[in-house]
Amino acid sequence: MDIVADVPAELINQRIGSLQAVMQAEGIDAFLLTQNVDLYYFSGSMQNGYLFVPSTGDATFYVRRSVQRAKLETAVQVAELGAFRRFGETLAQQYAYLFGKGAGLRIAADLDVLPAQLYLKLAELLGSPAHCEMVDGTAHIRKIRMIKSAWEVSRIEAAAEVVAEALSASLHVLREGISELEWMARVEYELRIRGHIGLMRMRGYNQEITTGMVISGAAAAVPTYFDGPAGGLGLGAASPQSVSRSIIKRNEPILIDIGCCVDGYVIDQTRTAVIGKLPAALQHAYEVSESLMALTEKLMVPGTACSKLYEAALECCAAAKLTENFMGFGADQAKFLGHGIGLEIDEWPVLAKGFHTPLEPGMVIAVEPKFTFPGQGVVGIENSYLITELGSRALTRSKPELIVLP
Repeated sequence: MDIVADVPAELINQRIGSLQAVMQAEGIDAFLLTQNVDLYYFSGSMQNGYLFVPSTGDATFYVRRSVQRAKLETAVQVAELGAFRRFGETLAQQYAYLFGKGAGLRIAADLDVLPAQLYLKLAELLGSPAHCEMVDGTAHIRKIRMIKSAWEVSRIEAAAEVVAEALSASLHVLREGISELEWMARVEYELRIRGHIGLMRMRGYNQEITTGMVISGAAAAVPTYFDGPAGGLGLGAASPQSVSRSIIKRNEPILIDIGCCVDGYVIDQTRTAVIGKLPAALQHAYEVSESLMALTEKLMVPGTACSKLYEAALECCAAAKLTENFMGFGADQAKFLGHGIGLEIDEWPVLAKGFHTPLEPGMVIAVEPKFTFPGQGVVGIENSYLITELGSRALTRSKPELIVLP
């Protein structure tokens, strides 16, 4: 079967150009990209290797495996990596105009995701510290990836459509007596047959996510290591989050926090469902979450600091006397209102205290006001938005309302 490049060549060239502009402004001589997602973003291929981008000149993707497939997938020049112990020599020969500078060469890398052992080996191969300094380029990568192109937005919209269709196709199976695991399996089936790749990537160390979580009743409020307002019992200590074998009951909240990944790009959405009727306190909290979403939609205009959106949400929660339940409970509260999405589920910007970056057209942000009640469950909503010149545009397709089942 023929392999066709997914990412347009002109988009790859534009991204590399943006990275080179940053390097020139920051006094960085070259960038070494190592992580799968970064490799895909800047080359269009996720084959095993290293992408070397000089501040001027052509980038090279040094591939261990598969060289043949990399050449079919990327517009960047591809070379066989060869013996890794000679990687420094290979770079010095091909980029003599850089490595011939002598002491003071600065090479940035994606150090937030680069294993320490590999970092030490690369630092050794690229020369002694007096000759070549490896610096952290994480912020530069994340800032560039923060602004989505029209092509990227179209992939996220495709994922949103898949989620909406899959949820709609699964609701008739959601009933009293079914287990969380059984119903989640149906949702995942509906997602997969529509093109979901089967996973959603995260950048955070030791943070993992599958297709999302479906959690009913008190289990949703059980805290766990995952940085979010809901936990879930999971299937054991080796998978301590999301769905369990718990049976879904009447008159309890069912948190449906699911996503989808199409062509590498994710959508993130949450809906709350109930078979019967929510308890009064949880119904009130759900209505506040809808009010919070409407408020945030109005505030999401270019130039507004991300931290201001979080502060406005806290003020709204205080007025509703729900501060202690917002985005978790007690010591396990998550300190954010939303987050960027794209190739990963935890991209920049973050709607949180101290994140003062102003909103810009092209950002795609998942906003998720939720409320946690220990012993009862979690309620809330989550939509993903594109920031435009005029404000925000919802990318999420599922109806933004409480799902009430008989």
